[in-house]
Amino acid sequence: MEYRQDWIEARERLTKWWNGGDIGRPAMAIHVPRESPIEMIPEIPAPQGTLARNYTTKSFEYRVNYALRYCLETEFLGEADPSVSSGDLAPNCLSLYLGCQGTETVDTVWCEPFIDRPGEESLVYDPDNFYWRFSRRTIETVKAKAEGKFLQSFPDLIEGLDTLAAMRGTERLLSDLLERPDWVRAALRKITDLYFRYYDILYDLIRDEVGGSAFWTWAPGRLSKFQCDFSAMISPAMFAEFMMPVLEEMTERVSYSIYHWDGPGAIVHHDQLLSLTNLDMIQWTPGAGAEPQPHRRWWPLYHKTVDAGKKLMISAGSEDDLLALRREFGERCKQMHLSCWAKTRAGADRLLKVMAF
Repeated sequence: MEYRQDWIEARERLTKWWNGGDIGRPAMAIHVPRESPIEMIPEIPAPQGTLARNYTTKSFEYRVNYALRYCLETEFLGEADPSVSSGDLAPNCLSLYLGCQGTETVDTVWCEPFIDRPGEESLVYDPDNFYWRFSRRTIETVKAKAEGKFLQSFPDLIEGLDTLAAMRGTERLLSDLLERPDWVRAALRKITDLYFRYYDILYDLIRDEVGGSAFWTWAPGRLSKFQCDFSAMISPAMFAEFMMPVLEEMTERVSYSIYHWDGPGAIVHHDQLLSLTNLDMIQWTPGAGAEPQPHRRWWPLYHKTVDAGKKLMISAGSEDDLLALRREFGERCKQMHLSCWAKTRAGADRLLKVMAF
C-alpha cells in the first residue's frame, strides 16, 4: 500500500501472531508523525455548527475529506495498519441504524433513547435508515479513493446491553432487568441477529483480500470488538444471565475477537470473560481518572489474562513503560498487542528493539 510499503510483511507477522505463532516480540502498533504529508489533499472546512468532527453527518463531503486526510501525516511501523473508520458515526452505530437519533457534542455523539414502551418497538434491518445509508455511502466512496493506499476499519457498532441501553435509556434498562427480564432477553436476541446483518455487509466492504481491520488492529479474517460498559452497573450474576450468552454466541460467529474491558467497575467480570473459549484478546481501559494502562496497579489483571491464554491489548506511552512490562512479564509480553507512539523513526526503532526477544 502507498501509505505503508511493507504492509504485506506486517500483515504476515500479524497473521502468525493471531494464530499463536512467535514473531520474536509483542505485536506493536507504532505511530510516528511524518515530517511532511505523504500526499497533499486540501482540507475541507468543517460544516458550520459541527462539534463532533470525526462523527458528524452534517456534510458528506466533509466526512469523506476527513477520512482521506486521516492517515496522511502518520508513519505506520511495527504491526500498525494504516486505516480509518470512515463510516463511524458514534460510539454505538448499531443503535443509530436501529432507530436512535444522534446528538453531536464537543467530543462525541450521544444516541438518544427511543424505546418508551417495551415490546412495541420495531427492531428490524432498515436499508433506508439515514445513518445506515450515510455510513455505507461514506465507506463505499472512501474505498474507491483509498484503493492501494490505506485500509478501512469497522465502524464502532457495539452490541448487547450497551446497544439496548442506548435505545432504551440506562436507568430504565436497569429496571427492566428486574421487572421484564424476558423482554430484555428477546431484545438482545434481535440485536445480535441484526448486528450480524450489518456486520456481514460492512465486512465485505472494508476487508482486504485476506481479512479486516477493527479497533486499532488487523486480523486475517472476520475480526470484531465486543464490549459491555453497562456491566459496571450490574452484578456478576446478572452479567452471566444476560450478557454472557450474547458474548458466547458472538465470539463464535467471528474468526478473531477483542473484548473492550472498560473501568474498575467491570473488573468483577474478569473470570467470566476469561472463560469465553472463543475470545482471543482483552483490551483494558482503566477509565477516567485512573492510572494509565502500563501502570503496575493493573499488572495482576494482566498476569491473570495472559496466564489464561488470552492476548492483551494496551497502550504503552514510553520506552520506560515497555522496559517495565518486559521485566515484569518476560516472554509473556509476546501475547500482548502494544499501541505506541514515537516522535521519530529512530525512536520507533528503539521501541522495537526494547521488546525483541
